[in-house]
Order: sequence, then C-alpha cells, then structure tokens
Amino acid sequence: MSIAIAANAVQQFWRRAVQTARLAIGVPDYDTYVLHLRRNHPERVIPSYEEFFRQRQDARYKNGGTRGCC
Repeated sequence: MSIAIAANAVQQFWRRAVQTARLAIGVPDYDTYVLHLRRNHPERVIPSYEEFFRQRQDARYKNGGTRGCC
C-alpha cells in the first residue's frame, strides 16, 4: 500500500469518526449541510460555520433547553 493511499484512508477514517462523534452529541455535520445546500438549494446563501452552529443550537434549544413536561 502506498503512503498516499494509506494517508487518504486515515483521513477518510478521521472524517467519519469526527462526523459520528458530532452526530452522537447532536451537532450536525457542516460539510454535509453545505453539500446539501449546493445540490438542492443553490439560490440560498451558505452560512459560515459559526452561523450554522448558532442556527443548530437555536433549533435544538428553542424552548430554552427545558422539557415541556418533565
């Protein structure tokens, strides 16, 4: 196996590991979101990572982070 192929495999593994960790704690993947916007909504402005993160946090905790009943 060449060094370039091994490096690419490690890089892909790392990306997947980071993506999995982010999804496990409830943080969507920014790169996947950008790809989705470019493919399906080319007219939309792509937010910066900071804007994206803030939007996701607002959506997740829109009720102040409290549960409605418990």
